[in-house]
Amino acid sequence: MNFKHSTTSMAIALMVLSLISVTSIQQDAFAQSQGMTITATADKGSDTITVTGQTISDITDVTFRVTSPSGNNVVAVGQISPDDNGEFATEFKVGPTWTEDGFYTISAMQAITQSSLYTLEVLVEVTNRMVEETSVTESNLETGLFKPIEQIVTRDAGIEISAETEMGSDTITITGSTDRMSTDITLTVVAPNGNVVSIDQVSPMLNGEFTSVITTGGPLWTQDGIYTVTAQQFASSAYTTSTEVDIKDGLVVPEFGTIAAMILAVSIISIIAISAKSRLSIMPRY
Repeated sequence: MNFKHSTTSMAIALMVLSLISVTSIQQDAFAQSQGMTITATADKGSDTITVTGQTISDITDVTFRVTSPSGNNVVAVGQISPDDNGEFATEFKVGPTWTEDGFYTISAMQAITQSSLYTLEVLVEVTNRMVEETSVTESNLETGLFKPIEQIVTRDAGIEISAETEMGSDTITITGSTDRMSTDITLTVVAPNGNVVSIDQVSPMLNGEFTSVITTGGPLWTQDGIYTVTAQQFASSAYTTSTEVDIKDGLVVPEFGTIAAMILAVSIISIIAISAKSRLSIMPRY
């Protein structure tokens, strides 16, 4: 047996095994470390949106696309290479093509492999080509160093409403609040059959609160049942909400009115039955 040849073969085998082990470890590490984080910030009244972020992979560029609120127009695109730490930063200027008011979608995309693609989106509000105060983060990082997070917003996004009524009244008072004071709110009332019976528009106060009084009755309010009051400020679901009011003969029906009526009827029948039984028990026997 050639001892030298045997030693050389063993060394080559160990080297191949080591390469396979190192490759396997790297693949496992990459599988355990995936994702990207982006943050969009802007000052109120500014025309500049700053986007920063970090990605696990620094070998491919990050591509950006800014889409209008309607989704019909791409108003800006960009591409940037992450540094050695996977960090990146870019800016978008609100230009003449940003004609729509509302929430613009900033998408960040990075192709890691042919079958792996990171895509993140954040929303930034623009009114009259000026940016509202913004600080929002979106992440899908999954590493031991970076904790996975969902969208973080520095404000309580959204709109809320409630209906205040009185039994037998012909008015509905809608009160609500929003965190966007620059845009009016449209209130729409829809009858049980789907017909629109009332439309109103109200401007939020400086604290975001708003109030509107809706008068019921008339030829459009002839159907009995549940009427839906919807408040919408933007196309986003966070800024669209609704509440319901029960209407009968053009007047407001109290909440749980049917149940209350049933309880009252049962109570009356019980009283009559007890009274009748008492009368029978006190009648003289012959």
